[in-house]
Amino acid sequence: MAMLEIRGVHKSFHTYAKPGVHPGIFGRAPKPTSSLDVLRGVDLTVEKGDVVAILGPSGSGKTTLLRCLNFLETADAGKLTFDGETFDLGKITKADIARLRKKTAFVFQNYNLFRNKTALQNVTEGLIVARKTPKEEADAIGRKMLEKVGLADRADYYPRQLSGGQQQRVAIARALVKMPRVLLLDEPLSNLDARLRLQTREEIRKIQRATKITTVFVTHDQEEAMSISDMIVVMKDGVVQQIGKPQNVYDSPVNLFVAKFLGTPPINVFEGQIRGGSLYIGENAVLLTPGISDQPVSVGIRPEGFIPDEKGALCCQLGGMEVMGRDISVVSTHASSVNPVIRSIISSDTQIRLDAKTIRFSIKPNKIFLFRHDNGERINL
Repeated sequence: MAMLEIRGVHKSFHTYAKPGVHPGIFGRAPKPTSSLDVLRGVDLTVEKGDVVAILGPSGSGKTTLLRCLNFLETADAGKLTFDGETFDLGKITKADIARLRKKTAFVFQNYNLFRNKTALQNVTEGLIVARKTPKEEADAIGRKMLEKVGLADRADYYPRQLSGGQQQRVAIARALVKMPRVLLLDEPLSNLDARLRLQTREEIRKIQRATKITTVFVTHDQEEAMSISDMIVVMKDGVVQQIGKPQNVYDSPVNLFVAKFLGTPPINVFEGQIRGGSLYIGENAVLLTPGISDQPVSVGIRPEGFIPDEKGALCCQLGGMEVMGRDISVVSTHASSVNPVIRSIISSDTQIRLDAKTIRFSIKPNKIFLFRHDNGERINL
């Protein structure tokens, strides 16, 4: 069952000749000197109880989309269906916005905690001030929520006495205490170091599973999105590129942008050519491609898709190896590679001759992708 649906959402930002002059001031709306389309016809469905990550590079529109869901930004056009009610975003009233905001909670990137209030006071502030809940009742609710996020023993601590991860959990507790239908998080882990980021993302997922709250979060970190999401939404330039389960999107990218954006190390890209029913990388035929017309293509091969093979079709110049514990990253180059170096991940049990100048690979068929050279769209094998 869908908790949240948006259809055809558009949002533009406008620049005006005189700073501080906005439409409607002095009785006449000035014309913008320039406009930037930030969201361009976004469609999205969020199922009840799911965790959905909106993923994309800076400038992709992901944060603007999240802010539109909580009306911190107002979309120019589009339809919103929330918990069974449908609204025209271009004509939505202030009363409807106020009512919808009560059903959502927003956790900001920098937490926005009151520095002069304890963790408990931060959590209960909205209950006491906005909902007029008696203090004793609010404190009991707040302590229970802090217990849920693992901070029962930190109720009387001030933000300066808490780690970044603990502050993040206070912000989440403050959001959850409203009992929202949807929790919205903007880059929830971006201010944390690597170790704390790993710990906190596990805790966020644990909290979500315990509360079963529908959650939408924005991130530029594809590992973060892949690890805790039921679904991911990949965006570029205000347009949704692909929506799906994390592993499905990784295993079957719809275009070259998605293939390059997901994966660590990133996918290896080559200039290739379809000729006579075979894919050529350089002068070597590496894959049969029956039914695909002769054409130049971009070839993507995941790092785990290379198999060292003395009779393999792809011959690369060996550059070295990087030990990664149970795996080895083989570094090599090829004249047709778009990447400066090729990185292939193989088992540490594999024997590689370091004194060799070249290394040959065969390619796993499910780890190689072909894309149109002109627009990057996927060519199905």
